[in-house]
Amino acid sequence: MARRIMVLEDEEAISGMIAMNLRVAGMEPVVFSEGLKVRDSLPGDHAYDLALLDVMVPGLDGFGVFELLKPYKIPAIFLTARDDLDSKLHGLTGGAEDYIVKPFQVLELLVRMEKVLARTAPREILRVLDLEIDLGGHRVRKAGVEVALKPMEFDLLVALVRNKNIAISREDLIGLVWGSAYLGETRTVDVHIGQLRKKLGLQNAIKTVPKLGYRLEDGI
Repeated sequence: MARRIMVLEDEEAISGMIAMNLRVAGMEPVVFSEGLKVRDSLPGDHAYDLALLDVMVPGLDGFGVFELLKPYKIPAIFLTARDDLDSKLHGLTGGAEDYIVKPFQVLELLVRMEKVLARTAPREILRVLDLEIDLGGHRVRKAGVEVALKPMEFDLLVALVRNKNIAISREDLIGLVWGSAYLGETRTVDVHIGQLRKKLGLQNAIKTVPKLGYRLEDGI
């Protein structure tokens, strides 16, 4: 799902440029030219991953809009021509993720946005059997106890869990975990499966599918 970005900017040329680049980057921009329009829309529509806020906009300024976003836990970056120290301190000490002064480079904006999105995105947790897999933290817990996995073991486990109860060939697992450019033998899958079974006690849950590959069964 595309990340949804609020853009509060009253200069059409700038908002259009930002929106175009966000779309190219695979995001969904929602543009507002006035702070009051944001205020009126929020009660019914506040599913934003990030807000880019100009400070000097008509009606209700960016600082005021930022206060409206706080109850919805929408992270924000100020993107404004106001470069005085008081404004920067007001934004950053008030809880904004970043403060970027115009003019700015689009690439720099996108990089800073990605850092904020990575830091503020809710962690995805996968659960199967007695396992809890924290994708963002790259951690696995079995019955509440953390188990150390090597990077490829972790990725292989995730591939099995995402396709639980489905038989997956060794070739498909190679593609999912090691990538299409991998030139080694499929035997490496067997070795890593053996390690997962041993470390996580999945001898009965990871089934060998003769002449094909493996299937993780969760009992459903």
